[in-house]
Amino acid sequence: MKSLLSRSAIALALGTALIALPALAMDPALKTDKDKNSYMIGMLWGKQLQDIKGDVDMAMVQKGLADSFAGEKTLMTEEEAQQVSGDFRTMLQGKREAERAKAAAENKAKGDEFLAKNKGVAGVKTTESGLQYMVMTEGTGAKPKATDQVKVDYVGTLINGTKFDSSIDRGQPATFPLNGVIPGWTEGLQLMTVGSKYKFFIPGNLAYGEQGQPQGGIGPNEVLIFEVELKEILN
Repeated sequence: MKSLLSRSAIALALGTALIALPALAMDPALKTDKDKNSYMIGMLWGKQLQDIKGDVDMAMVQKGLADSFAGEKTLMTEEEAQQVSGDFRTMLQGKREAERAKAAAENKAKGDEFLAKNKGVAGVKTTESGLQYMVMTEGTGAKPKATDQVKVDYVGTLINGTKFDSSIDRGQPATFPLNGVIPGWTEGLQLMTVGSKYKFFIPGNLAYGEQGQPQGGIGPNEVLIFEVELKEILN
């Protein structure tokens, strides 16, 4: 878990905030710079803890901070805390890996079912790799090579219809080298001529695989659907 501030600064400000918790609950206004700084640190720390909030007891977190901040005897030694910290990290890693493996298996099953049905839809073609595509508009320009840089407009959705990315929404076509994107795009755009608009159905192994792209809202083994317009080959 990446820290935004130094551990000592966070512990100091958060410990102070937790000790004064009842008073802050009655008067939450940020009246001074100290109030603002303290609240900011607590807010950022709280956001970092959200991923593990089901694995910790906030009352014990408060007690540990208060005991350390006040210089009182703690319920465990520094050595014991280091051991517990290592065990906790190992547990969290195992839990996250199990959750990711479960999601990967579920997404693959759903994706395989979707692609099997989609394969029979009129106009859908399937390549040897498993990439599926549908020609929406056929252009008359040149076809790009894998080493070319292209300019495209696109909308990306999951199979449940959730939109996760769109150059159109940003109001700016995307520019990138074809050999620098997911395999489904590298293969698919080479099928297109400039001016074409295709719809791609990209299996998970040709997209972000078992890792997914959590920051972009894409889970492991997710099938991705893109409507892509090839606007220009730049080199």
